Amino acid sequence: MHTPPVVSPQAWEAAREQLLAKEKALTHARDAMAAERRRMPWMAVEKPYVFEGPSGKRSLQELFDGRRQLIVYRAFYEPGVFGWPEHACRGCSMVADQVAHLSHLNARDTTLVFVSRAPQADIARLQNRMGWAHIPWFTVTDSFDADFGVGEWHGTNVFVRDGDRIFRTYFVNNRGDEQMGGTWNYLDITPLGRQEVWEDSPEGYPQTPPYKWWNWHDSYAADAEPDKKWVEVSDAGEAAFRKDHSR
Repeated sequence: MHTPPVVSPQAWEAAREQLLAKEKALTHARDAMAAERRRMPWMAVEKPYVFEGPSGKRSLQELFDGRRQLIVYRAFYEPGVFGWPEHACRGCSMVADQVAHLSHLNARDTTLVFVSRAPQADIARLQNRMGWAHIPWFTVTDSFDADFGVGEWHGTNVFVRDGDRIFRTYFVNNRGDEQMGGTWNYLDITPLGRQEVWEDSPEGYPQTPPYKWWNWHDSYAADAEPDKKWVEVSDAGEAAFRKDHSR
């Protein structure tokens, strides 16, 4: 194994600063790409779709669970998949293992669900075994997977609800799914984004100050005002961050 050179702390810090400049440029490029996603055209979903859930049949509209945005990951857990019935696809299982606490997505008016063609009894058993009970998981019963590019391969579709109308806004698969699992990466592929004031979003999109909406995952409350103490703490932290990066 041909390892990099071993250098002094000063030389190491200089190399880190050089790389950091490129990393910041990449972060800004990712922000610009997310802004472009928020301006993608929408595709109307005219066909009705029905899924089987733990409590019975659910329409695509009902998968939103009353929220405005819906992210649907097509996982492969069904007869014919390697590992069946004890396990789902290894890659899809790695995605499930990385899914963060969903309360943070929910606080941004966003629902995440997994879908596959396995019966609900098998899905429930798999969720309990693998620690995925926090992920809403539904059974595809019609042509949803074939219609949205996930009939033969995994992928993530994003939808938005405008009243009773549903629109497809984004789709990512292959290596694009590698980054999925974290709250920020999920929000960055939605039409409304993170919904924070620093984002470049079309006029009229919902936006709130950064940090202020953050909460412990067991403490979110609908329509609650930001905690005054947390506002003070986050304001101080943001001011210190900006001072440090203005040097």
